[in-house]
Amino acid sequence: MQRRSRFSSRSLFSPFLAASALALGCGPVSEEAPAPAVAPAEVAQPLAVGGFAEMHHHMFAEEAFSGGWFHGDHTGSLASCDGGAPESDHARVRMDLRNMLNLCPNSGSVNLGGVPILSDVFGVGGAVASEVIGQVEGTQGDTGLHLGRKDVHTQWPRWDTIAHQQAWEGWLNNARQGGMSLVMVSLVSNEFLCKALPYQNLKRPCDEMMDVDIQLQMARDFDARTSWAEIALSPAHARQIIASGKLAMVLSIESSKLFGTKDWRSELNRVYSLGVRSLQPVHQLDNRFGGAAPHNAIFQVAQFLENCHIDTDCGLTGSGFTLGFDVDANCRNTKGLTADGKALVQEMMGKGMIIDIAHMSEKSVQDAYAVSQANTYYPLMISHGHFREIMNPGLAANEKTTPSWVVRYVRQTGGMFGLRTAHDETRDYTRTPVANSCQGSTRSLAQAYEFGRQGLKVNMGFGADLNGFIQQTRPRFGDFGACSAGFRAEADAQREQQRVSGPGRLGTDFDIYGLAHVGLLPDVVKDLKQLGVNTSGLEGSSENFIRMWERANGARSGMADAATDIDTSGVAAYVPKATREAAFPQICGKAYAPATKYVAETCRFNQECRSGSCNAIDGCSGLNGTCTCSSDSHCGATQFCGWGTNSGKCVEKRPKGSICSSGRECQSNKCSWLMCT
Repeated sequence: MQRRSRFSSRSLFSPFLAASALALGCGPVSEEAPAPAVAPAEVAQPLAVGGFAEMHHHMFAEEAFSGGWFHGDHTGSLASCDGGAPESDHARVRMDLRNMLNLCPNSGSVNLGGVPILSDVFGVGGAVASEVIGQVEGTQGDTGLHLGRKDVHTQWPRWDTIAHQQAWEGWLNNARQGGMSLVMVSLVSNEFLCKALPYQNLKRPCDEMMDVDIQLQMARDFDARTSWAEIALSPAHARQIIASGKLAMVLSIESSKLFGTKDWRSELNRVYSLGVRSLQPVHQLDNRFGGAAPHNAIFQVAQFLENCHIDTDCGLTGSGFTLGFDVDANCRNTKGLTADGKALVQEMMGKGMIIDIAHMSEKSVQDAYAVSQANTYYPLMISHGHFREIMNPGLAANEKTTPSWVVRYVRQTGGMFGLRTAHDETRDYTRTPVANSCQGSTRSLAQAYEFGRQGLKVNMGFGADLNGFIQQTRPRFGDFGACSAGFRAEADAQREQQRVSGPGRLGTDFDIYGLAHVGLLPDVVKDLKQLGVNTSGLEGSSENFIRMWERANGARSGMADAATDIDTSGVAAYVPKATREAAFPQICGKAYAPATKYVAETCRFNQECRSGSCNAIDGCSGLNGTCTCSSDSHCGATQFCGWGTNSGKCVEKRPKGSICSSGRECQSNKCSWLMCT
């Protein structure tokens, strides 16, 4: 029997239908008042729950940006895509975005030529320019033209996916079966990104809260038809859900233009009545509630288009200038919470909601903390973030990263930290036995997690941000960007080190595709454990999340934890990439790692291959080839070096009765009368 929903499906769409009807010239649609989302009765004695929490998951983001960016949906449409061919329905921006900059009268004084990502995107490029959006070290991403990365289950999703579905419900269920018991589902959108997409790809006008409302209805529909997951409306309800073996889903909103221009108190009451229990008062841009933490040049342009401000106190966007944000000499946003922002936080506290300070400027964080103190240290949470002190200098300079003094606020209020699973280059934490010998993989994630556990001593869950425009944990094995957060030669050398020093593979897709989708989050835990990380806190993070939520709803006597024992020492000095790269041999000015590639793996030069043979036409031009074999010794024990159409390839040896020309082709190593015996 299908379980009945706890929500009225009509109530959410009524405002949207009414607006649509009026726009079409129809009469107003009669609207029912939203049925309050009431939690089941509180249980008397809370019991500890097991499992880990994923604190930032965009399950329904296929409808973000007016539905114009992602390929695939959460219900299981996992077909291969068109690879971003011209007029593709996903993963690309419009052919020419230069007119967007003309919205500001002083846009002509902005020289974007020295900012590669902006000069590429805000020019004539379309699908080709879109490629730069997904480019990070070790990958070409899966945006723009991605003909070689269009096949499901093999080439997408991968760790570098930002335009293809990572939150299919089957994968979510796999995560539940693997130990995830609570997930915070973030309803998300961004108007600027929507307006940059091809018009024909958009399902509706660009409106962040319309996108959020549609995703909210999708969450309610998912709740109504799913037997293994349920929207949690209170901490006691979350305990009941998890105790019954189901996944507890906590709904949150992440929007730069939160509540649009509507009365925010009415809107807060509306979304609360529909099951939302958390908000981020600010997201990528400054809004009427407060200042955001600048962190990406694209969003600096978006902020510029909002206020046409060019700041010269610090150069975040280009040499000597920052677009949009009013920053100080240290490149920190000068804007904190507004009067409305402080009132919003206070209203959320009155409802016992979870306050997510991710994306807030440091000034906004300080203001939120002051409101928390005035409310007997109401808990503040960061759903997804990086610890500043452990990250490479480029990322550490970013206001979006979290310094230890903010972690102290989180601990003092009884909050939690959602650790980002995408870690790029991470500095070594000398107090963990895990060697940081595979940049961007679980070995790098281990540095940050152990720093948080041993140094910052903060309760952590995952803050993976899948379907959130961010690359994920890289693999330790395979030919799809393993260990590649540094530079190519280092990645090749580190990948070879994983082969010889272990620990070995898990035997799942995670080994070679990394954290490709939500169903592989349990594998992140498993790999951390086999590396030697103490994951007990992580594996109990759902209980810690619920306790935080209970603190928000219960009587508080004061500070949760003085947090006087934070210790940021033990972080090794950063060695610049250029210094590390200079230690490798070079061919035509390109560093390489000798003899680190096996047959069929990507190569540029003969010297990279263990076989000494690469079929690249011209490695100096950047055209890749693959390593080839010339003898059986270049292949595995169960393979031989092929000939004819298989020339240069390692081929599996053949079973008894197969046609052969020599014994080396047979599993038995015997060939008689052209047949394996």
